[in-house]
Amino acid sequence: MLRRDDDSTGDQMAEFDLAIIGGGINGTGIARDAAGRGLKVLLVEQNDLASGTSSASTKLIHGGLRYLEHGALRLVREALTEREILLRMAPHLIRPMRFVLPAQGGSRPAWMLRIGLFLYDHLGGRKLLPRTTTLDLTHHPVGAPLRRRYTGGFEYSDCVVDDSRLVVLNAVDAAERGALIRTRTRCIRAERTDEWRLALVSHGRREARTARVLINAAGPWIGTVAETVIRTPERAPVRLAKGSHVVVKKLFAHDRGYVFQGPDGRVVFALPYHRDFTLIGTTDLDFEGDLANLVPTADEITYLCNTVDLYLREVVLPVDVVWAFAGVRSLHDDGSKKAGDVTRDYVIALDHKFHTAPLLSIYGGKITTYRRLAEAALARIDDFFVAGPAWTAGAPLPGGDFAHDGLDDQVARATERWPFLGAEHARRLVGAYGTRIGHVLGDARALDDLGTRFGADLTAAEVRYLMRHEWAETADDVLWRRSKLGLAFTPGEREALAQFMSGEGARAA
Repeated sequence: MLRRDDDSTGDQMAEFDLAIIGGGINGTGIARDAAGRGLKVLLVEQNDLASGTSSASTKLIHGGLRYLEHGALRLVREALTEREILLRMAPHLIRPMRFVLPAQGGSRPAWMLRIGLFLYDHLGGRKLLPRTTTLDLTHHPVGAPLRRRYTGGFEYSDCVVDDSRLVVLNAVDAAERGALIRTRTRCIRAERTDEWRLALVSHGRREARTARVLINAAGPWIGTVAETVIRTPERAPVRLAKGSHVVVKKLFAHDRGYVFQGPDGRVVFALPYHRDFTLIGTTDLDFEGDLANLVPTADEITYLCNTVDLYLREVVLPVDVVWAFAGVRSLHDDGSKKAGDVTRDYVIALDHKFHTAPLLSIYGGKITTYRRLAEAALARIDDFFVAGPAWTAGAPLPGGDFAHDGLDDQVARATERWPFLGAEHARRLVGAYGTRIGHVLGDARALDDLGTRFGADLTAAEVRYLMRHEWAETADDVLWRRSKLGLAFTPGEREALAQFMSGEGARAA
């Protein structure tokens, strides 16, 4: 697209309007929005899509109830508004959930919780989700797993999300609208003149690309990219905060999540997770260390287990953990003493001088507000392009073109068309692909038509689809980011899948 205030002295036009470094939720969200406005977009990610923080969240689309304590009314209002927009955009990936908040004394007594939840119900123009109710935990089924001293509390609404698939489907939509998505591609140098000249390395091969604007959306690697690739000082102070989670066998039979207040003032969620498990998280600690070797510490795992043990009758021990993961958030450092008090709002910094190509750096943000962040980012650079208007609020993600409460209907249609599918298999596929389930199953008339079953209900047909259309290259891409089937796979099954993908990749090369 042409630049409105073109002060370029060269005759050559850049290959791309935007080059984005980072394949997390912010990078792919910007790529989708920009491609839909008619801009030529390149996105490069050094690993797999969502391989960093964007697949290590608490899997929530929420306003952030605790942010009300810090007076972050604008952030909470925006996030609550986005919650319902995203639910309509991706009803296969995002689902309503009721959350149980037991009342207790201490720093958050019942009257304070009631006021906070009243604001939470009314700040964001709630229309789709039910309001807060008061609970008698001595008689309600959700009180049964709790220790007897918790006799009352509240139940409110938020949503849960498959975070890594949300990233992938933003990338899919961006690509279908013309963006070039390059995974396992490192930008090793960005030279800045009147345009950006990028040196890329992918699978051992070097190439060069040019772009009018560069966006640093590298998440916790934003400082590394600024220092070693762009060689430009960071535009805002960064604070890295680590959040860890654990997964254990299912601790309760109902479909609600719990919000537990820890003795240190933090809140810990315990959520139903992939039918047979419970997800517990998160911690919130300042991080200094190697981002390539990011794992929960023994102290963090013990902290999470001890916190839920204050509430649940069933004791949870570190030995019960079947999976643990950690992510690092890159936050705009507002000077707060504790990492948990640092704002989760996003900051977008523009660096542009006469006769130099613009640089946009993305700090902070939440998965819930990624779409608004993308709009705000493009608004900061709209003087440089002739582009279309904002459009994403009313456009479903791939496979999400059905009613916000229509998941069960989609599952019923799938089992009618492909009667060989088991109920849980159909629900998982619809939950991942929505109305595009046919792209995976095609004209199959029997389970054997889908090819090898590697473990759980994963078939060769689905793996081939993920490799051809969703940039999956390794077993981990499939088992932990395109799905969470890694929870059900044995080491032998994982190895068989890896060998199959290696053969498929060699044939496609």
